Amino acid sequence: MKRDLTTAALGGGIGGLLDGIYATVTWGFILGDNPAAVWQSVAAGLLGKNAYDGGNATAALGLALHFFIAFVMALVYVLASRRLTLLRSRPWLMGMLYGALLFVVMNFVVVPLSAIGFHAPKLMGAIRSLVPHVLLVGPAIALVTARRAARTDSMPSV
Repeated sequence: MKRDLTTAALGGGIGGLLDGIYATVTWGFILGDNPAAVWQSVAAGLLGKNAYDGGNATAALGLALHFFIAFVMALVYVLASRRLTLLRSRPWLMGMLYGALLFVVMNFVVVPLSAIGFHAPKLMGAIRSLVPHVLLVGPAIALVTARRAARTDSMPSV
C-alpha cells in the first residue's frame, strides 16, 4: 500500500502541477483574472463566496485542496490499475479517457456538491477545463502508474 500511496503522490503531484500551471496562466494571466483568484475559486468549493475575501490564505488553501484532489484522483487510478491491467498497458489512451472522466466527475458531481453548487459550464470554459484534464492530468497519472508498475514487475523476487 505504501507503494500505491507514493505512486499516487507522484502522479497526482505531476498532474496537479501541470494543471495548476495551466490554470494559473490561462485564467490568472491570459483571461485577465489574478492568479490568487484562481486558487480562491478552488477554496470556494469548501468555504463558499467568502473564499474571495481571504486573500493569500484562501489562495493557499485552494492550492492545497487542488493537490489533495489530484492525489485522490491518482490514488483511484492506481488502485483500479491493480485489477484492470489495461490501465497500465495503455497509459496514453487510458490516461486521456481518465482525464475526460475526471472532468465529468469534477463538473457534474464534485462541484455541484460543494459550496459553489451547480452552474452549467459555458462552452469555452468547458473546453478550457476539459483540455488539461485530457492532455495533462489523466496522462500524467496513467504514465506514472504504468512506469512504476513496470519497474515493480521487472524487479527480481527476493
